[in-house]
Amino acid sequence: MTLIKLTSRMLLLTPMIILVACTTVQPWERGNLAKPHMALDPYPLQSALRAHNYGSREAAAGGNSAQGGGCGCY
Repeated sequence: MTLIKLTSRMLLLTPMIILVACTTVQPWERGNLAKPHMALDPYPLQSALRAHNYGSREAAAGGNSAQGGGCGCY
C-alpha cells in the first residue's frame, strides 16, 4: 500500500471515529457525569495551593498568578 493511500484512509477514518464518539446525554445520565471523580481536577483547591507554593519558591511568573518572592507571599 502506498503512502498516499494510507494517508488518505487515515484522514477519512479519523473523523468517522470522532463522530461516532459524539452522543447526546440524557437528563437522567447527567448525574453520573457530575460526580466529583469525573472532574478533570478532582482537588482544585489543593492544586491551586501547590501551584502557589511552586510559583513562590521558584520566584517565577506562571500562568495563574503574579511573581512572588521566596517567602511564599504575593
